[in-house]
Amino acid sequence: MTLPSKGDAWPARRRSPSKMTRAAVPLLIVLGVLIGLSTHMVVNCGDEDEPDICAAVIGFSPLRGSLIAFAYEGRGRIALRHGDWRRAIADFDEAIHLNPNRASLYRDRAEARRQNGDLELAIADYDEAIAHDPKLAAPYHQRGLALAATGDLDRAILSYNTAVRLAPSDAQARLDRGLAFLARGQADDARADFEAALALPAGKDARTREAARAKLAELASAEPTRVSAPRR
Repeated sequence: MTLPSKGDAWPARRRSPSKMTRAAVPLLIVLGVLIGLSTHMVVNCGDEDEPDICAAVIGFSPLRGSLIAFAYEGRGRIALRHGDWRRAIADFDEAIHLNPNRASLYRDRAEARRQNGDLELAIADYDEAIAHDPKLAAPYHQRGLALAATGDLDRAILSYNTAVRLAPSDAQARLDRGLAFLARGQADDARADFEAALALPAGKDARTREAARAKLAELASAEPTRVSAPRR
């Protein structure tokens, strides 16, 4: 029997890796799809109003580290929407521990803390959110609310000032700054903010505009006996 020469054997060996590669391609595609679906579930599990989805991702997903922070964040946002402030704070704590560089995590935890009455902790979180993303208006506005709730109207107005500068079409920020001016006795400044809120396009701010209109009516009715405080 004639054995194949060395030259005859090599072509078969060269074809083997090619066959293996062709067989591996579908497996790699399936693996990529599964990883993609898992990542999508992690990042978006908070979009559905079902915390068990996020909990399943946290408990069983093979993805670890900062990606799981999205699942904690999602479950925290669900708790925040439902007024479960303590649950939200606990989940945002975990998310921040895993991914400490996202401004939105500090802002969301600050909101939960503010609603829970933890005003000083909320202010600290708003400060952290601003440090990570100083160009976003919302944390300045929300920090102003927390500062006003503590009675620190001077710092609240400063925070509102930045929010209004960054988002000049935000009627709610102007209304809230006007309320802070009014509480500080600066009726003229308050009136200017209420009028500005009314002058902005209605959009989704119908209730804000109604509140501004009501405050202007109160100021108008008190006008004959009003004593203006010195403007700062």
